[in-house]
Amino acid sequence: MVRDKNIAIKTAELLLQIKAIKLQPQEPFTWASGWKSPIYCDNRVTLSYPVIRNFLKEQLATRMETLYGKPDVIAGVATGAIGIGMLVADYMNLPFIYVRPEAKKHGRQNQIEGHLEKGQKVVVIEDLISTGKSSINAAEALQVAGADVKGMLALFSYGFDFAVDNFKKHNLELTTLSDYDHLIDQATQAGHFKGEEIELLKSWRKDPSNWNV
Repeated sequence: MVRDKNIAIKTAELLLQIKAIKLQPQEPFTWASGWKSPIYCDNRVTLSYPVIRNFLKEQLATRMETLYGKPDVIAGVATGAIGIGMLVADYMNLPFIYVRPEAKKHGRQNQIEGHLEKGQKVVVIEDLISTGKSSINAAEALQVAGADVKGMLALFSYGFDFAVDNFKKHNLELTTLSDYDHLIDQATQAGHFKGEEIELLKSWRKDPSNWNV
């Protein structure tokens, strides 16, 4: 859920500017799932741009304090959100932990890396929301460990209906700085696409698993 349209448009503009998000409606990407997609998103690119990463961390921190106050711990979802999560934790002078997709097979066999005490209030940071599966998995791991998960903040979401339903089903509040709808609005206003290409971009979100050009 986007809560500030102006920040959503600005975030989309910045992600497009540094090619953290690439849009190719006529030459789609192939995801690991096999889906054909006109968009590819790698928000780890933001870490290479100090001005942009500072803007993003400040917006995440501001939104977090507005929604939840100051939590006890910030948690990043491995691996994409470790960097931005650490930046937010440092900015807010808070402890940081991160959550693996599953427990390690060796060593201490941790799924959660860092120090977490039962009952601590945690806000989870994500870089990208697709199906929501890995994000929800991380939140559930924290809850099993005894954390009080207040909610999740992410840089960007594709906004799939089934992802929205997944978060509702697991009673996990999600807030994103930007999403696919605002991205397409920004790309259109900037004159990157027009006509048939815009329709292609819009049609993908409706049925991503079967979309193709």
